[in-house]
Amino acid sequence: MINRALIRLKVVQLIYAYYQNEGKTTEVALKELDFSLQKAYDLYRLMLLLMVELRRRAERVDAAREAKKLRVGGGDAPSNDKLLANNLFLKQLAENEELLEFEAAQKWNWNSEDTFLKKLYDAWLNDDIFLRYVDTKVHDYESDRELVRKLYKNHVEKSEEFDALLEEQSLYWNDDKEIVDSFVVKTIKRFQPENGAAQELLPAYAAQEDQEFAGRLFKITIERCDELRELVKNNLKKWQFNRIAFMDLVVMQIALAEILEFPSIPLNVTFNEYLDIAKVYSTPRSAGFIHGVLEGITKRLKEDGILLK
Repeated sequence: MINRALIRLKVVQLIYAYYQNEGKTTEVALKELDFSLQKAYDLYRLMLLLMVELRRRAERVDAAREAKKLRVGGGDAPSNDKLLANNLFLKQLAENEELLEFEAAQKWNWNSEDTFLKKLYDAWLNDDIFLRYVDTKVHDYESDRELVRKLYKNHVEKSEEFDALLEEQSLYWNDDKEIVDSFVVKTIKRFQPENGAAQELLPAYAAQEDQEFAGRLFKITIERCDELRELVKNNLKKWQFNRIAFMDLVVMQIALAEILEFPSIPLNVTFNEYLDIAKVYSTPRSAGFIHGVLEGITKRLKEDGILLK
């Protein structure tokens, strides 16, 4: 689940913080990088558990309604709460062995956010998508899974209120949710009924080399700092080095470390990834400035035979 886009984002954040804290050692910063990436994976599993918790709420609400029906009488038509509780995808997710093992080891869970959960639960049940689903009368695994995917995108992925709630729980989650949401949706699509409780979730890293990429990129950026910044300084046109926004310098330093240290990564991939980060974390004009400087540097490196890609 932890892909290179997320790794680059974390490296930029923590390299920036490293230079802001002069007393921090590289070893401590690397541990913080690992911890930050692990927190992102924790968030992925917590977002899956959020859907499990909504189903548990549906079970409780429906059970209370059934108990009341026994006391005072009522119709036999299934409630919308029961329909959500009986959602075939959610039932499989709630039984997932890997997810339940993770939940058992957590100190924090969604029960502490009851007010928010109730609001989200009501939003799901009152969504037009859910109401149309109720009217179809055909509720198989595929339609149940698609229903959850759409409700998640409408009320979790696009929720600013939810983003704020996560930020209160962990500063590490401040910028993770957009990427994590995409992997939650991918996971929903991957689930197959025949896999039952043994359905595999996405692993923390798709490959061992991705985990190694994180630490190596961080270390090279620090170790070759003077060399990388000199490249920037020598390729500035009509601009003074000491006037560069510090975040712009950090982004260029990391991008150059990747370009020089990882020859198998295409230049356009590196350029695009760090320009996207600059658009979010730096000034409105930063992306254009960074692109121009990096383009000039890579052109010269190719001419000098240092860069072969």
